[in-house]
Amino acid sequence: MATSHTADHAAESVPCTAEGILSAVRAIVPELRARSAEIERLRRLPEDVVELVRGTGVFRMGFAAEFGGPALTSAEQTRVLEELSYGDTSVGWCAMVGMDGGLFANYLSESAVREMFPTLDMSTAGMLAPAGRAERVPGGYRLTGHWKFGSGITHADWVFAGAHTYSGGEPERTASGTPDWQVMMVRPGEVELIDNWRTTGLAGTSSMDYTADDVFVPEERSFSFRAPRSRSGPLSTPDLQMRKMPGVPLGATRAALDHVRDLARTKVDRMTGRPWAEDPRVQFALGECEMDFLAIRHAVYRSLEHRWNRLAAGARQEDLSDDERVDTMLARQGAFRGSRAIVRRLYDLLATASVYRPSPMDRGLRDLETMCQHFMAQDQIVQSAGAFLLGGKPQNPLVLGILD
Repeated sequence: MATSHTADHAAESVPCTAEGILSAVRAIVPELRARSAEIERLRRLPEDVVELVRGTGVFRMGFAAEFGGPALTSAEQTRVLEELSYGDTSVGWCAMVGMDGGLFANYLSESAVREMFPTLDMSTAGMLAPAGRAERVPGGYRLTGHWKFGSGITHADWVFAGAHTYSGGEPERTASGTPDWQVMMVRPGEVELIDNWRTTGLAGTSSMDYTADDVFVPEERSFSFRAPRSRSGPLSTPDLQMRKMPGVPLGATRAALDHVRDLARTKVDRMTGRPWAEDPRVQFALGECEMDFLAIRHAVYRSLEHRWNRLAAGARQEDLSDDERVDTMLARQGAFRGSRAIVRRLYDLLATASVYRPSPMDRGLRDLETMCQHFMAQDQIVQSAGAFLLGGKPQNPLVLGILD
């Protein structure tokens, strides 16, 4: 299941700075755009495309300097994923999940990280939600379960799976009495894939179901977001792997905007003979879409930079104000829904030209419709923010960094 890359990308040949990784990604965007139809048809990333992405340094973005990583900020990670998604949305989505190993390293022991990641360019895939059961045994856990949405799992080097933990057949509980859960890291060969990823959009992500049956997971290959190795710093809060997610819808939307702008410069209305470039209706639609995109994008990056700077300066999660706690999650949700709204309007602007499968508008809208079904784009995120601000009960406390 995992691709072989033992000597494909020597560490010294892979970019290890924000500027270097972004530059390398920009260089492969034309190839990704040319391969986009193939990626969708195959319902997975071809092995050579995976290696192309691996060589840009994308999978190492989350690793800290102590492991030899580039230690990109959340904003820098998001910018790289935005550029990658401009090339192909499925590639961007897989990279967004595939880079999580470096972020999870902040919750694993140093020795486990060095043993599990002999190269920083290994990819991850899986589902964090506790859909499995992990029975505590000497030295670790026995893991059983069925998880959905394993994006990038056909080329993953490590698979993660959330599971409720049990001891002696009884569920373990947190100090507040809620069921405890951990994230288990397993080898790809220890899970069985269910090839059921036939979807409206993001077809190339191979986000299929996977199962585990009584798999032994050593203690050092499991972790809880309650126990970061450092209680302070930008990577100490449980939302660390969510922050860079907006890069994917932003990249897809920028691609759609550029496509329509290119068409509108030369397109002529067949009924009236008026060039689109001189049509106030087209001008207004494009101008408003650009305006909305700029507002969404600036909200994302401003919130990411503010959160990172506060935590880097020594603030802990509990030091953040209520408004700061909801800032990044609402900007992130706005990026998903706002991007879909922009692309849907552009789709309508092009009318019947949008509906044919070779059209980038068809692919763009389908991909955004699918990614907006992710829990990160659902009403529960907005409800959770409102509930937190009012002292109520959030439906999804994890996005606020609340684990109990």
